[in-house]
This record gives sequence, structure tokens and C-alpha cells, in this order.
Amino acid sequence: MNPAKKPETPTCLNRREAIKCAGMVLGASFLGLSMTSVMDAQTRRSINRFNPRYLNRAQLKTVSAIAERILPATDTPGAIDAGVPEFIDVIYGNFMTDNEISVFTQGLEQMDSVSRKGHEASFASLPTEIQDGILRKIAEEAKRSQDSFFRMMRDLTLLGYFTSELIGTEVLKFDPIPGMFRACIPVSEVGDTAWTI
Repeated sequence: MNPAKKPETPTCLNRREAIKCAGMVLGASFLGLSMTSVMDAQTRRSINRFNPRYLNRAQLKTVSAIAERILPATDTPGAIDAGVPEFIDVIYGNFMTDNEISVFTQGLEQMDSVSRKGHEASFASLPTEIQDGILRKIAEEAKRSQDSFFRMMRDLTLLGYFTSELIGTEVLKFDPIPGMFRACIPVSEVGDTAWTI
């Protein structure tokens, strides 16, 4: 040891500072992983540039085709434009239970199996009219089951679509700092368009 240098004494944290630091580390690690993943999925626009983290490429193509048939692009952006397939990939890998993953994966396999059996092509490569027919048939079957793939896919598509930045800021009205709350007003006063919040 160099005699000219004094050994450093460790600084002690008091209890309040230790709890505060531990809470920040725990909160940052939880929020950093899950919320960042969800936010990243919502900002991406092109399915071709997206590399899925949890679904394989074939599954992502099927998810994209189904989501786009549920919410197709018209005069407003469609599900793919809003980043719904990326959103579903993140939800699949981070938030679904084992049972939900099983139902979802089997549903994707069933979609392609039905498509190949009746039309000798994957669901994603079929014309939209045929895709719509297959989806109508599966939607009818879904009415009899509480845990159905179609119900899950529809709900995730709607959630991903309406919580996306694109839809929240460019399609729906958005006022980040709203004024006074008025509960009962005529719709014509706000422009006949639904609001984000």
C-alpha cells in the first residue's frame, strides 16, 4: 500500500436512501424491459423490416394477414400500418400465460392447416376473399368457446391498433393536456370523431 494514499472509507447509506435506491432499481428493471418492449412494438410500421423476437416468420405472416383482415387499410391505416403484428409478438413473448400461448400457437397452426387443406397454400398467401371466408368460419366456431384463438386474436388486434401511436395521434382526436371535463356534450361540438382519451 502506498503510504501517501489514505484508504477510502466506504460511505454508508441510511435506511431511507437504501429503500429508495432498491425501489428505483426494481422499478426500472421491470418497467424498462416490459414497457420498452411494448412501446418499441407500437412505433414500428413495416412488417418487412421487423424481426420477430418470439413468433417465427411464418407465424408472423399469419398474424399479419389475420390482423389486416380484421382491421384492413381503407381511408384510415390498417392493422399492419399501426404495428399490430409487432405488438402481438411482444405480448406473445412477454405477457401470455402458458395456456394462452398454447391456444394461440394451435390457432395459428389451425389457420394454416385449414388453408393448405382447402386451398393448397398458407393463409397469408391466399387472396383476401378466401381469407375472409376462413375467418368467418372460425369466428362462428369461436362463439361456442370462451378460450378461442380467434377471440384472442381479435382482442389483441383491437388493443394493439387503438393503443398505437399512429392511431392515437393521426386517426383519433388527441389532446395531451385536456381542458375542463364536461360529461354531457353534443358530439357535434367535438367534431363527430372519437377521442383517444
